[in-house]
Amino acid sequence: MVAVEIRQLRYFVAVAEELHFGRAADRLAVVQPAVSQQIGRLERELGVRLLERSSRRVALTGDGERLLAEARSALAAVERVRTVAAELAAGRGGSLRLGTSAGLGERVRRGVARIRENVPDLSLVLVDGPAEAHVEALRAGELDVALVRGPVRARGLRPVEVWRDPVHVVLPAGHSLAAHQAVPIGALAELTLRLPERSANPALHDAVLAACRAAGFTPALGRPVRSVEDVLVEIGLAEREATFVHGCGDGGQAGVAVRLLDPPVETPGFLLVRAETGPDCLPTLVGAFA
Repeated sequence: MVAVEIRQLRYFVAVAEELHFGRAADRLAVVQPAVSQQIGRLERELGVRLLERSSRRVALTGDGERLLAEARSALAAVERVRTVAAELAAGRGGSLRLGTSAGLGERVRRGVARIRENVPDLSLVLVDGPAEAHVEALRAGELDVALVRGPVRARGLRPVEVWRDPVHVVLPAGHSLAAHQAVPIGALAELTLRLPERSANPALHDAVLAACRAAGFTPALGRPVRSVEDVLVEIGLAEREATFVHGCGDGGQAGVAVRLLDPPVETPGFLLVRAETGPDCLPTLVGAFA
C-alpha cells in the first residue's frame, strides 16, 4: 500500500509551483536538502518520476502534472479539516482574526462585509499593529490573515498584492504649491518634510524618500509623525512643512491642502497569509479586500 505524507505533498506542490528547489525551501521555511529528500521519498513511494531535474532547470513530468492537481485538492481538504477542528477546539464556531494597519478602516469594513455575505455568522477579531508584529503573530498561529502596506518578505508566509494606494502630499492651505492639482516632487525640496518613523510605516517612508532621491534631492526632515490627526493640525499652522498620507487622507481638515504628486507615487497593499494556506481560500480573501 502506498503511504504518502501530507508533508510530501506540500513540498511537491511548492516545488511544482516555484520550479526551483531553493525558492520552494524559502517558501516552506525549511532547508533545501529537506525538500529534495521528501520529493525523492514521494517519488519512490509512488513509483513514478514527478520532476525532471538538471543543473539549469526543474520541470514537471507528465505524471507530475497529473499529480499536481490532485495534490492541491488533497491539501485544500486537509486545510478545511484543520480549520474546522481548530474552530471546534477553540469554541469559535467561525471567526476571522485579521491583522490591520493604520488607515485601512474602510477597506476592512468593506472586505468583512463581503465575506459575511457568504459566511453570515462570521465573528471578527481585529488586531492593529505594524507589519513586523503581524508577521510574528501569523507564524505563531495567532492571526489568520493580515493586511499590510509595502512588500513583506518573511519565511513561511505568502504575500499577495491586492491593491495600490496613491500617496498624497499635505501642505499648508496658503502655500503656493497648493495651487497645483499635482505637486511636482522636485518642488518639495524647499519644504521640511514630516514622515512617520520607518518602523511605524515603512511603505510610506520608503516611497517618499525614493521619490525625492529620483527627483535629485535629499529632503530636510522634521519631527517624526506619530499621530496623523496631530500632524494635520500642525501642518495647517505651519508655513514651510508638509507631510504625506496614503490615499486622499483627511481632505476635509481645515488649514491644509491635500494634493497628488507629480510624478505619481504609490504604495502597494498586501494580503499576508501563512504559506500553507489552502489555495481555495485566497481568491475569496483577495476578492473581499481588493
